[in-house]
Amino acid sequence: MPSADVLDKVRDIPIYRASVERGHFPILEKPEIARGFPDNWMTPRLARALETGEAEFVLSTGTNHARMQIIRPPYFLLRSYYRLWQEHPELGASWHAGARRVSLTTVLATEHVARVNARRPGATPGERWLDDRTLYLNRRLDPADWAREDVERMLGEIREVAGAHPDGAYLLDCSGYHLAHLVRKVSAWGLWDGFPRPAGIVHAYEYTPLNVRAYLRSHFDCPVVDLFGSTELGYLFYSDAEGRYRPYLTDMSVELIPVAPGSGIHSLIVTSVRNPYMPLVRYRSGDCVRTRDGSTDPERIVSFCGREKELLPTPQGPVAQADLDSLITGVSDRVFLHHLRLTGDDTCLLAYTTFDDVPLAPDETARLAADVTALTGRSCQVEHRARLPIGRSGKYAWLSAPDPS
Repeated sequence: MPSADVLDKVRDIPIYRASVERGHFPILEKPEIARGFPDNWMTPRLARALETGEAEFVLSTGTNHARMQIIRPPYFLLRSYYRLWQEHPELGASWHAGARRVSLTTVLATEHVARVNARRPGATPGERWLDDRTLYLNRRLDPADWAREDVERMLGEIREVAGAHPDGAYLLDCSGYHLAHLVRKVSAWGLWDGFPRPAGIVHAYEYTPLNVRAYLRSHFDCPVVDLFGSTELGYLFYSDAEGRYRPYLTDMSVELIPVAPGSGIHSLIVTSVRNPYMPLVRYRSGDCVRTRDGSTDPERIVSFCGREKELLPTPQGPVAQADLDSLITGVSDRVFLHHLRLTGDDTCLLAYTTFDDVPLAPDETARLAADVTALTGRSCQVEHRARLPIGRSGKYAWLSAPDPS
């Protein structure tokens, strides 16, 4: 049973009434949230909030999984995000000193900001300032397509943001992949003199591979922090500059449930009353984690290792995105992007790019093929590519099934 204060907040919500009466709350799955929506969540308080604009309907940010309609206060996720920046031990000082943020992530995020701004009276078409604190930079789907003029524009905008602070300080919010692409292009074109160094970097939009994290740390002398959260929950964990995760569970609690006996991979189950209009009790977020010792202790989480729906079944048990990533990092720190395509019942193809565009050595390629074969139970072919395509969401998928044709 949830705690007494959680029960007080959910007992009048239709979706929970039977659980309150039984004295048992089963795990809340996404289809159950959608069944009968929004009546299954409707209370007199919520109805009033929707009328007054204190609550609104939004969609979760689906990328490689289905989107879900939810109800939340306006700017719920942004306020959770900003509060974490303010309280983070390595970022908070810069935030409180007035450092503004630039955000380098998917073009879909930039377009969303522009659409929201367009609805405001007297709006400037294409305005990319989210508020007085954050400017969105990216205007292309695939960062591999950034031309020199795109990079010089973004660097110029970063200089303007930094120049507005008396110490030249700014904070960089990013997809790790996007920032790595920018670093590669800045290096190739000799533009580092025009790239002010940030006071802190956060990557928070998707799983960031270990090699990408190390690549960013090697180019920036500032904290590089990972945040973990979701549209419907807000932010739950953050890393420190050394990569250790810390819980950020105000108005929340979490459980870990093994996805399969002995796999060491756990489903993340969250109870949260942070969103007052749609509190979630024992909600399966769809995310998977690993702990330091394989236990179900949330304090020992060491990796947010991917999505549960994207686990790869193998004869040895499920394999997560982070498992393949760790394997690749163990072979070479030069691998940038990678994608595993299942090509048949017992075969697969691992395509990869490198930071320096040079293929792996033959012995590294052979080792990588053997290690992936051992991990997946599939005969693996390894191929170097000049580039890997990005998804329509502006994010990279790590795994794909055989083409039905």
